[in-house]
Amino acid sequence: MAVSELNDAGMRRRRVGGVRWVTAAVAVLLAVPLAAVPSGAQTDGEGAEPTLISADSVTVTILHNNDGESKLLGDVESGFPGVARFVAAMRELQAAAAEAGPVVTLTSGDNFLASLELGVSLDREGPMYDTVALSGLYDAMALGNHDFDFGPDVTARFIEGFDPAIPFLSANIDVSAEPALAALAERGLVAPSTVIETGGDRIGVIGAVTPWLPNISSPRKVTVSAVLPAVQAEADRLAQDGVNKIILVSHLQDVNEEVALVAELTGVDVVIAGGGDDLLANSGDTCQPGEEPVAPYPMWVDDAAGSRVPVVTAPGAYRCIGKLEVTFDADGNVTAAAGASIGVALDRDPDAEVQSAVVDPLTAEVALVESTQIGTSTVELEGRKPVLRSQSTNVGSLMADALRVRGAHLAPGFGVKAPQVAVTNGGGLRNDSVIGAGVVTVGTTWDIAPFNNVLVTGPVPRATLAELLERALSALPRASGQFPHVSGMTVTYDPVGTAQGVDRESDCELIEPSGTRLRSVTLDDGTEVVRDGEVIEGDPVVLATVDFLANGGDCYPLGDLAFTRLGVTYQQALADYIAEDLNGEISAAQYPVDGGNRVMAQVSGEVPEDDFLLYTVQPGDFLWKIAALHLGNGASWPLIFEANKGREQAYGGALTDPDLILVGWVLRIPLVG
Repeated sequence: MAVSELNDAGMRRRRVGGVRWVTAAVAVLLAVPLAAVPSGAQTDGEGAEPTLISADSVTVTILHNNDGESKLLGDVESGFPGVARFVAAMRELQAAAAEAGPVVTLTSGDNFLASLELGVSLDREGPMYDTVALSGLYDAMALGNHDFDFGPDVTARFIEGFDPAIPFLSANIDVSAEPALAALAERGLVAPSTVIETGGDRIGVIGAVTPWLPNISSPRKVTVSAVLPAVQAEADRLAQDGVNKIILVSHLQDVNEEVALVAELTGVDVVIAGGGDDLLANSGDTCQPGEEPVAPYPMWVDDAAGSRVPVVTAPGAYRCIGKLEVTFDADGNVTAAAGASIGVALDRDPDAEVQSAVVDPLTAEVALVESTQIGTSTVELEGRKPVLRSQSTNVGSLMADALRVRGAHLAPGFGVKAPQVAVTNGGGLRNDSVIGAGVVTVGTTWDIAPFNNVLVTGPVPRATLAELLERALSALPRASGQFPHVSGMTVTYDPVGTAQGVDRESDCELIEPSGTRLRSVTLDDGTEVVRDGEVIEGDPVVLATVDFLANGGDCYPLGDLAFTRLGVTYQQALADYIAEDLNGEISAAQYPVDGGNRVMAQVSGEVPEDDFLLYTVQPGDFLWKIAALHLGNGASWPLIFEANKGREQAYGGALTDPDLILVGWVLRIPLVG
């Protein structure tokens, strides 16, 4: 099962596959012949369904959002309004809607996400800032996968801080084996569903979370069951209790999943989806203007009994609010639904209470944390892209060690074996600079490891580890984000061996299944995994890495294996490793400027046809030094200069001046004498 959907730069991305299918399906569903409209009905505009006029009807306004993901401070230049403006907009909509009738406010999960803002929240005393910002805003909230990213105890802390308390919903999870969440369940604060009384009406709300939860988050002993039977059972139970208006708030990662679910359900009247960041909008809607919506707001889907069900969702990060007005007849049947996807204005006044209680102190604390010292380095840390993506560097080694060592600390708490080795990719390390010797701050670790990648561990067959390394070395001599940085093992490769061919644009399909570059893999305890290019049979190797790679990112062949998420990001692992395991000191002895040669080029006896070997320029190199090392005489440097003059290098540039060579360039070394 896939761990998560991420892009090849190491950054988490949203899954939007199937958008065309959704749009086409909606077009078919909206094509209702006029003859099918019941007598006494009227048709509304775009995204609306036939309206049955009845004196016994009631219209409920549902205000909703999803995937807030700790975007509390916002970034106006990037289009993120922040939570204070969001809360102000939501309260304004709530007040206006309450004048017309019943109002329900819901969110469909992923209420927080790994980030510096969340890290500050977790370190503070009392409720998390996310909790403070959202308290008093919702009637109920669904649980999403990211709400378990830091383990169930953090989930419980998030829930416990709400004042007033509200229920958090998911019908397809069992929290009984997690004490903190089980205690909340006993109080009704973690539940399959809830009933909201508003305007004299009873409205049932059911929650559901993706069944991928154990693979893409850190729920520990929280177990997950199939969505359909759990939701159907809860809908049937509510109906038996006399509740005839039922909303599902689900976090299934893609609105297509909700569309497919509705087709098999009965008794659910409205669905609010989460996790896909999909834009549903009509002409004139203000959410994400200029973007092409995947479908109208709302979408209409036939359930298993043939009833029409409106399905809605919204882009996350507090950018948009959905407003859906649903009309029910006396029997609780939906007779009409219409609404809009409303953007939170970037220039509106923020909510004063949230601004003072959350945004102002969080802004100050983030600035402080960014500058907080966690250690010192006695060596320059090489993190430039061309170097990180073509050879071992001390930044890469530092990150790989952090994954392995912190993984060993955390693994027993998750009931799994400590990792023996670690691999991370050059593309996930992003400072793109040489970090000077001196003070290392928390901000330094965020510069190096800014993504939402989570530390994972699991056993990997030896043949798979060899395949991973073969593939990770296949782009050389070109610098590439897939280049591996390792811990707990030493790797040698032949730079003139056959590169494994992989079609990165076609689901990492193998073009050439061989690849003869990998020569040896030896664990730090002396265990040989690969010798002379051949895998040595033996037990699987326990690997620590990040979920991006465990999911198959950068074409690493790990997507079909089971990994356990250890509840920390790679940034947190790096910061903790420096502060605690290194006692705040990064030394040149442990992390030499040349990277320590954990991944070493080792040319075989075969000479390439053009009689050249390949050499990647290291920090401190110059042509005389390279000639002395490889040709036995520094005065032979003109041979190297002539062999490389004018050759285009990765990331641009070419050797034109013998006194100017760049780290990461790959030079041809002529084989002489």
